[in-house]
Amino acid sequence: MIKPSTLLALAAVAAAASTLGACAPSVSRQGYLAIEANPATDIKVGEDTQTSVRTKFGSPSQVATFDPGVWYYITQTTSKMTYKPATLTSRSVTIVEFDKETQAVKTVKTLSLADSRDIALNPNKTPTRGRELTALEQILGNVGRQTLTNEEDTNPGGQRRRE
Repeated sequence: MIKPSTLLALAAVAAAASTLGACAPSVSRQGYLAIEANPATDIKVGEDTQTSVRTKFGSPSQVATFDPGVWYYITQTTSKMTYKPATLTSRSVTIVEFDKETQAVKTVKTLSLADSRDIALNPNKTPTRGRELTALEQILGNVGRQTLTNEEDTNPGGQRRRE
């Protein structure tokens, strides 16, 4: 027969073991996910064209706003622990620039997380006109404002039809 203190100890060990699974980080990958390809090494400068790059790697993550001949393949990995904000663990940006005339690859450049810069966001808020409504005012604000329409008065201009 098992002693109650042994059962209590086993229950405590089982509870501790089940909570350790919650301590494992949750890893998430976003953006371009190359399965058996690496744009940084597999693109041949001067040989590949826009068509061949799209065939090998698919559509780019982003195309430059003012120059459609610059493609970006972006991927990043984040890790999140329970009750903590997600942290960025890696980022890779492969920039492929094409020649405007021949559509051949002109340059390939890869940037990593070390090349990134933090941008300070402006915490100011844009003021809006008028007064701020409370939740109750928003809910009850339109009570009694509805007008019942007459079935005969379906003319939106308010004028009678001449027949």
